Amino acid sequence: MAGGRKFFGTDGIRGEANTAPMTVEIAQKLGQAAGLYFCRQTGRQHRHTVVLGKDTRLSGYMIECALVSGFLSAGVDVVLLGPLPTPAVAFLTRSLRADLGVMISASHNPFTDNGIKLFGPDGFKLSDAVEAEIEALMGDDLSGQLASPAAIGRASRLNDAAGRYIESVKSSFPRGVRLDGLKIVLDCAHGSAYRVAPAALWELGAEVITIGASPDGLNINDGVGSTHPQALCEAVRAHGADCGIALDGDADRVLFTNERGELVDGDQILALIATLWKRMGRLNGSEIVATVMSNIGLEDYLATQGLSLYRTAVGDRYVVERMRQTGGNLGGEQSGHMVLSDHATTGDGLLAALQVLAALVESGQPASELCHLFEPYPQTLKNVAYKGDNPMKHPALGEIVSWAEERLKGKGRLVLRASGTEPLIRVMVEARDRALVAEVVDRVSAHIQTLAGA
Repeated sequence: MAGGRKFFGTDGIRGEANTAPMTVEIAQKLGQAAGLYFCRQTGRQHRHTVVLGKDTRLSGYMIECALVSGFLSAGVDVVLLGPLPTPAVAFLTRSLRADLGVMISASHNPFTDNGIKLFGPDGFKLSDAVEAEIEALMGDDLSGQLASPAAIGRASRLNDAAGRYIESVKSSFPRGVRLDGLKIVLDCAHGSAYRVAPAALWELGAEVITIGASPDGLNINDGVGSTHPQALCEAVRAHGADCGIALDGDADRVLFTNERGELVDGDQILALIATLWKRMGRLNGSEIVATVMSNIGLEDYLATQGLSLYRTAVGDRYVVERMRQTGGNLGGEQSGHMVLSDHATTGDGLLAALQVLAALVESGQPASELCHLFEPYPQTLKNVAYKGDNPMKHPALGEIVSWAEERLKGKGRLVLRASGTEPLIRVMVEARDRALVAEVVDRVSAHIQTLAGA
């Protein structure tokens, strides 16, 4: 877990369902601790409220019940949203003036995993400092601080939650623009957007062909979604569609395919929106925020547009933090998190998709032209699994890093990072020379694998 914390990682709490930290006991304690923390922070005299959404994993029922019991015992009312995207939870947290928003999801991970993400009353993900305070409370005996019998919270369900979110997303679409005549293949990853995303596109006039929209609790992200785009690429070609859209399990990220079924990643989407918004006078400042994983080609392209690229650590929360510091309104990740802060407080795959679709309609260009603004440097990412100690902490790691940096000097870059949600070391190498990329990524990965088995 990030920063050596026991429960919280880079994106909330995540792990295998029914195994620590994703157990009923820990979820209930989190509900109690977070409920007490936000009751103290707001000091409101009326009823404290948390909104709670989830994706389509089977374990979501278990985690939801445990969290609800924890919040209620802390004297906090719970509004249940049912399966909805993560950005919908963030939106409804602000819209309903709740004290806290909670999303139960492990994003792009398989159904065996689950996770819990927390949003403050402003709709933004919690800072590391606030998560640390909540985690400290989870280690305390809270029995003497829980609600009296008369003050126990109540649970209710918001029946129009999906409709509220759909209308919010549609409001970001340009007035007078419609998607009539556009054929779109939409992959919902059998996840949380399986109802709202097709509905929003259809209501805007598109012909929508859906895949990955039949969740059964066990098939989320299974061969579909933004982490498995092959099915989308094939469907776009088979149906002769104008483009394809792939969301992930909690719909906070998006990838595209053009009409040829060729993949368009988050860097190209970011370049497109940045270009359009600058031309329209909608871009705040000249800085676009991305992460260390974004391609050098994006940086070079933005420079030709008079824009600069600022890189943060991996995670859309860090992108958002930088944007809030500088007042920027556009940021994102190569993996497909797009943060459009004029409309949302976190990554929103459907919202970003609508921006691209509007540009597709207004430009009259095919997606293969519109969504290819730069030629990316060859880039390879390898995941090295480990058990036990994190090999990033091994003293012998420095020698392979020094070798790689010397080989890439003036030609490219190496990025090493430990996943905050899985026991993986991610090795990314980027350079103009494809053979050099393969050489460095293979050697570094093999060395780390050796250290992992040491």
